[in-house]
Order: sequence, then C-alpha cells, then structure tokens
Amino acid sequence: MAKLEDIVRKQKPGATFVISAQMLQMSPREFDALAQVWDDDGGPGFNVAAVPFRVVVEDEFFISRVTVVRTTAEV
Repeated sequence: MAKLEDIVRKQKPGATFVISAQMLQMSPREFDALAQVWDDDGGPGFNVAAVPFRVVVEDEFFISRVTVVRTTAEV
C-alpha cells in the first residue's frame, strides 16, 4: 500500500498531481472522509486544486479522486 506521505514527498513544490482512493487502497467512503478534510484545511504538504471527482456507491456520492498542488510545507 502506498503511503500518502510517500506519494507527496515524490512531488516537487508547485507540482500538480492526483491522489485517489485506489492509490491508498481505501474504499470511496473512507477516502471521502479524508478528502473532505483536505478540501477544507489542506493536506499534509498539499492543497486541493480542483473540484474532487466523485463516484456513486449505493445511491450516494463519494469523493474517489482529488487533484492537488504540492506546497512547500513539510510532510
């Protein structure tokens, strides 16, 4: 399983990249909870840069992928 910190550390400050539920081996429901926090407060070393991509699971929408921009903050 790829760790979020490892994914973020590979990026240079200012780089735009994607983080998905699949990359972190999480369900859309689990990932959605994290992504909502990131959208509000930013993530460890990145900020959400675009509207999150959502999927429908059992008639509910969940965030399954976010496009982010690497910041200069420590991870």
